[in-house]
Amino acid sequence: MSIFLNTHYGKNKLTPRQILSDPVLFLAFGFGSGLAKKAPGTFGTLAAIPVYLLFELTDIRVYSLLTVIVTVVGVWLCGWAAEKLGEHDFGGIVWDEIAGYLITMWLIPFSWQTAVAGFILFRFFDILKPWPIKWLDQHVQGGFGIMIDDVLAGVFAGAVLLLVIEWGWIN
Repeated sequence: MSIFLNTHYGKNKLTPRQILSDPVLFLAFGFGSGLAKKAPGTFGTLAAIPVYLLFELTDIRVYSLLTVIVTVVGVWLCGWAAEKLGEHDFGGIVWDEIAGYLITMWLIPFSWQTAVAGFILFRFFDILKPWPIKWLDQHVQGGFGIMIDDVLAGVFAGAVLLLVIEWGWIN
């Protein structure tokens, strides 16, 4: 039984080996997490946690700069990956989930409770896609289209998490 979705990805039928050996696709597929058989977006968000933990070791200015870089580079990275796959917003492209989780956690004080709550809230908004996230997901194309719904899901999740912390529901 394969751990991959299938033997070929996208309309251009790329193999897992091609994806893992191409630096752009390797990053776009969240260091390979986007090849997960089920729920690649969730696995992509899990891949974001070590990135978040590394960024969290820095001060807020460095965290902010790195998060902006991940997001801006993600527009190009996801767009190029979609072209290589021959398919817009292929499910295995999960760099947008990494950026979205980093945005969720941007102004949040670190604790394992906040890291887990941020993961749950980000996945909730990314899957549910309340307005205007769903509209953007359906109407904006290219790398920006791949990224913008997850960026906004991250903003929504981060705002809710800040409220949860403010209300004292978690530390």
